[in-house]
Amino acid sequence: MFWRDIWAVIVGWCRSAPSRDNLGAMGERLAEQHYRQQGGRCLAANWRHGRDELDLVILEGEVLVFVEVKTRTAEIAGEGYWAVNRRKKRALRRAAAGWIRQISGPCHTRFDVVEVLVCKKGTVRLLQHRGEVLFGRRRF
Repeated sequence: MFWRDIWAVIVGWCRSAPSRDNLGAMGERLAEQHYRQQGGRCLAANWRHGRDELDLVILEGEVLVFVEVKTRTAEIAGEGYWAVNRRKKRALRRAAAGWIRQISGPCHTRFDVVEVLVCKKGTVRLLQHRGEVLFGRRRF
């Protein structure tokens, strides 16, 4: 009886859980709305440079913000901030350098990580980690 109950819970969760792609896209939309509410303007979403990708490129005043969005569900929560490891930071820097070469000019930049936590009841928590916390004072 015990195993049957556990199996029923697992099957129910798998059926109700959003797919990974849908979850990520939802998180990126919520992050974009968050920046728009703060007065930012989205210049690009899911911009690719070779094999590297920028989830969002936002313009806040004169600052170009490169945003990595990490979306998690409450069941498989793990801090998205820590998922941005050394390899991911290098990829973000390469993609950002490609963006800056494309606009052909120096500018003020910042890297942000936005964590989106989606609970089963539909509540969403958004947590923003701003530039220096993630990458230090380094600039291009």
